[in-house]
Amino acid sequence: MHKRHCAVMPPAFSDLAIALDTPPMEATLASEIPSGEGWQFEPKWDGFRCLAFREGDAVELMSKSGKPLARYFPEVAEAILALDVPRLVLDGELVLPVGDILSFAALQLRLHPAASRIAKLSRDTPAQLMLFDALQIGDDALLERPLAERRKALERFMRRAAGPRLHLSPATRDPRVAADWFERSGKALDGIVAKRLDGSYEAGERAMVKVKQQRTADCVVGGYREGKNGVGSLLLGLYDRDGKLDYVGYTSSFSDDERAALKAKLAADHGASPFTGNSPGGVSRWSRGRGSSEWEPLKGDLVVEVIYDQVTGGRFRHGTTFLRWRPDKRSDQCTREQLEHELSPAALAQVLEGA
Repeated sequence: MHKRHCAVMPPAFSDLAIALDTPPMEATLASEIPSGEGWQFEPKWDGFRCLAFREGDAVELMSKSGKPLARYFPEVAEAILALDVPRLVLDGELVLPVGDILSFAALQLRLHPAASRIAKLSRDTPAQLMLFDALQIGDDALLERPLAERRKALERFMRRAAGPRLHLSPATRDPRVAADWFERSGKALDGIVAKRLDGSYEAGERAMVKVKQQRTADCVVGGYREGKNGVGSLLLGLYDRDGKLDYVGYTSSFSDDERAALKAKLAADHGASPFTGNSPGGVSRWSRGRGSSEWEPLKGDLVVEVIYDQVTGGRFRHGTTFLRWRPDKRSDQCTREQLEHELSPAALAQVLEGA
């Protein structure tokens, strides 16, 4: 059994066959959905990955990094505690519907030190656990069983366990169905995960395959930060409905040669800050001695197309990948409407109903 770093099993969970510090099985990134026989395909949910443990009256939700989450999501812990199976280890994704979307930003708000705040949020915007694998159900340890057997065990279990807080994630063995999820979801679906049906649960190993949506956006280049070999990153903006340019993230995927050439390309575009909405921070007045938060403003006439993964709080959650310059596009055409495809549970349910 894979161990992370804890040498001693907490007493409350000492009778489980699966250690509390067991990390979840992970995935390698691929550009295409695997073909051929022997695969199971599942939606890739945009939430907090976690393993749910129960031993009698003790419940814990462990994050991918090994941090306990149950205190932040008491409504999910209570749902697991209410089940009629006293020993459980389940793999899933914590998701949080807000209105008609699944909100990663709302999940982040749960990581709050005040118990009173967590209690209020758990009542007002309760989270859900989307389950897709089982490591132990009752006294039956499933870690070494092939996925096909684990999935059947999970489906039998979820026939009596499903409820408003606990859901069974859809799955299919048909790659054409998985490909159709991509095409019909309008890019609301974050991706597809492929698992070998004959594979055991390899804790902590990249034994799955994930294929993510390639989402692109045309953005205004509103400024840049210096790097060691020239331009370090381009600062990106999008116009809101009121015509204000908001800072939404950056792109820094350039080679050293490209960074040096960028400086010359941007020289003619220097000007006052175009960010009339949210800004990256204070503008540097000096060309030397810049800190990590200092940046140079540009006029905002240049447009680039970038590849991104997720959006949280109106900004790209991670750094984007530079795709190409867009001299054919006006900066005022770069609007937030490009990002309006957040994951809708109702719409996605229709896409996946045939799974």
